[in-house]
Amino acid sequence: MTSKERMLAALDGGMPDRLPVTTHHIMPYFLERRLPGMSNQDFFDEFGLDAITWSVPHRPAPGSHDYPDPLQGAPGFLESHRVANGSWRVYTEDISADNRKLTRYRFVTPAGTLSMITEEVDYTVWVIEPLIKQKRDIDLIGSYVTTPRCDVEELNRVAAAFGDRGLVRGHICCFDVFGQPGCWQDATCLVGTERLILEANDDPDWVHELLRILQRRKLGFIESLAGAHYDLLELGGGDASASVISPRFFDRFVAPYDKPLIDAAHRAGQRIVYHLCGKIMPMVKRTLEMGPDAIETFTPAGMGGDANLAAAREVIGDRACMIGGFDQLHFFTGCDPKATRAEVRRCFQEAGPSGRYILCPSDHFFDADIALLHAYADEAANCVY
Repeated sequence: MTSKERMLAALDGGMPDRLPVTTHHIMPYFLERRLPGMSNQDFFDEFGLDAITWSVPHRPAPGSHDYPDPLQGAPGFLESHRVANGSWRVYTEDISADNRKLTRYRFVTPAGTLSMITEEVDYTVWVIEPLIKQKRDIDLIGSYVTTPRCDVEELNRVAAAFGDRGLVRGHICCFDVFGQPGCWQDATCLVGTERLILEANDDPDWVHELLRILQRRKLGFIESLAGAHYDLLELGGGDASASVISPRFFDRFVAPYDKPLIDAAHRAGQRIVYHLCGKIMPMVKRTLEMGPDAIETFTPAGMGGDANLAAAREVIGDRACMIGGFDQLHFFTGCDPKATRAEVRRCFQEAGPSGRYILCPSDHFFDADIALLHAYADEAANCVY
């Protein structure tokens, strides 16, 4: 099988010729430090991994007054090409100080301006001042935020060029500048995780109002996906894992907003993987009931998660593909290749017997020993059905 055929078999309930093996994003920080000059696709070729390419081209809605944001530079991580109009413009200001790389973003609307500040280091970026500070700030978002559409023509050019090399992945649109694909997860980026949890207890109506605004925007994007040659679109994010919220919160504030997105994506002919990095076991059945085609990342206990692949497979059965589960912290660095190979075998034996499993690190990695990457890929190639 080609890499594309192999991974699609796992996603669609067929039987691959062997265990599909890949990674999530390849972090630029890792390539620059350990493999300078190597491209993402060269990385897959070098190690014999099943390739993935990410593409998230956005465009304005046809017939609208929206236009591609001329003020945006290269899209950041989980960001895509933004859409602006006369009522929604984003301005960037470098406010770095004391050897800290700080950026202020101003979201300008006819009724007021919102602002947020991010901080960046070599390997990641995070929000230090959230966009939503006062509760009625969400009125500006609800009234003026633009809804990007998928640039189907551009996406299909990417897919055609990639061919059978592997999967074409993307994600449901995140909020401009900094966000997550899932509704609750997007809201935590805009409000702050701790505050959103407190507000969900103290003022749930306000939280539901915000979630409806974000869901409406994401639905508009999803409705534009018909004919897009994606193989897999990501929804979710870590702030809905059991590391952050309770199952009761998941039932009240996550599933009611994300399940309709999955249903809409299926109507548009798209597959969805639901991403929960962190503790997942109390959420496995709940996530499955939303109807995704796949679930990731099954973070193991050694990385702060709680994933038990065998127990998760018992719950999931053949209803969805499992992606992830590999402990990249302990088996991509500082161990003997035999230990890496044993970890691959463990994952295969626990999650892979039915064929609906793609071996993958449980989310990103920022460092890895080259010999261990080779052992990871080589052992997976020996896991045959």
